[in-house]
Amino acid sequence: MMTVGDASLNAARRARELDSLRAVDVLVIGGGVTGAGVALDAAARGLTVALVEKHDLAFGTSRWSSKLVHGGLRYLASGHIGIAYESAVERGILMKTTAPHLVHPVPQIAPWLPQAKFAQAALLRSAFLGGDILRTFARTSDDYLPHSRRVSSAEILRYAPTLRPEGMRGGFLTWDGQLYDDARLVVAIARTAAQYGARVLTQVAATDVTGRGAVLIDQLTGERRDVDARIMINATGIWADQVAAGIKLRPSRGTHLVLPQSVFGGLSAVLTVPVPGELRRVVMAIPAPDDRVYVGLTDEDAPGPVSDVPRATDAEIDFLLNTISAAVQQPITRADLLGTYAGLRPLLDTGHHNGTADISRRHAVLTSPDGVVTIVGGKLTTYRRMAADALDTALDQSPVEARRPCETHRIPLVGAADRVRLAAVRAPARFVQRYGMEAPRVIAGPPELQEPIAPGLRTTYAELRFAIRHEGALTEDDVLDRRTRIGLSAADRELALPAVREAFAAV
Repeated sequence: MMTVGDASLNAARRARELDSLRAVDVLVIGGGVTGAGVALDAAARGLTVALVEKHDLAFGTSRWSSKLVHGGLRYLASGHIGIAYESAVERGILMKTTAPHLVHPVPQIAPWLPQAKFAQAALLRSAFLGGDILRTFARTSDDYLPHSRRVSSAEILRYAPTLRPEGMRGGFLTWDGQLYDDARLVVAIARTAAQYGARVLTQVAATDVTGRGAVLIDQLTGERRDVDARIMINATGIWADQVAAGIKLRPSRGTHLVLPQSVFGGLSAVLTVPVPGELRRVVMAIPAPDDRVYVGLTDEDAPGPVSDVPRATDAEIDFLLNTISAAVQQPITRADLLGTYAGLRPLLDTGHHNGTADISRRHAVLTSPDGVVTIVGGKLTTYRRMAADALDTALDQSPVEARRPCETHRIPLVGAADRVRLAAVRAPARFVQRYGMEAPRVIAGPPELQEPIAPGLRTTYAELRFAIRHEGALTEDDVLDRRTRIGLSAADRELALPAVREAFAAV
């Protein structure tokens, strides 16, 4: 294993590394989970690497997920066993090795509600049993994820107190993986890549991209520079077809609602509700940090120009509200919403004329005539495998030789440790869940830094300072929308903005 260095990302490091950048072995375009994964993989193999991102780490689809690291139950239900197995393997690697501080087991319940058809209940139970089998083959022990089982209505209601008990016929319980936050995972991967020597450069756009390099534009100063690269990897996700020729995408929009825990009475498991009239489709209510619940997911065609920040449609909001309200005692309305978010999946257009829900989620690695290697499709859980496949393809087509094979399956991300060591960290649980072994470093300093930045918010001044000094936050939006996720609630965003501005002024 090679020697690792400093994992801190900040404005000073960015300026220094961008100023000296002339040529690299690998230039990665795109700072989402896959691009960060490629940068880490390449750097760990002993290659010189630069990752450039026009906006910020996790700016695109990577921050709009359900925050689940799942074993692919949906793919089992639709017969895609290979994708489900791959997901189960990668989930185990994340939970046990690469990010135990950010990924934890979460119970998932599927109540057998009066409106659910027998076929829906049977399909869910079959998927849960299939997940148990895949978990065994993926060598994820019951200590991490217990096997599924049939449970009583009383047990279901302990997990989800606001469910309607009338007519409930018990249900099913399984366990899956949940991220503390998806954007934090991306930042951890990028910082680990930086620790292995990769240059991680946000607010840097790439133009005139070829298989031999690109022109980079500093979005903060306007300065342009030519950079040569022996390998070019396009990991821009939904924008991939704007970077490399011959890519045809069919975007799919996935929308979530952000709701307060209070409307669910303390939901402590992922609640799975079948969509009436659709055999394989469900809506989930997912407990989240800071007393929030995310409700999703839609799967709608999203033709037309790609927006930097997609928006939920009224129809999607109503669909999610209506579906989840049918299962609970008190209907949930728009008045309960804290916010919404939507992301676009970069699905490869295969000419399939049915809905996007029927398009395969398997990733694809494509090489354009000029040598740019593009990675599209896939999902957050399998980012490491996607990154390895993209880099392997590029190396096979290039005279570049890596010093080492892929090692990312055994590289802990910044802050990671086993469960015993994490449990011994002397810091509040909330900080250990967010920062792992780095938690004491975050909270070090004067006591006033541990104070919440505004009434009703849990984020502290120490977290703002750490985001700017060590996590590569260059703008107010970076802090609010990706390092802390305060911005998922417009009201909370307004409350936090003065403290964020104060933090930048101080740093």
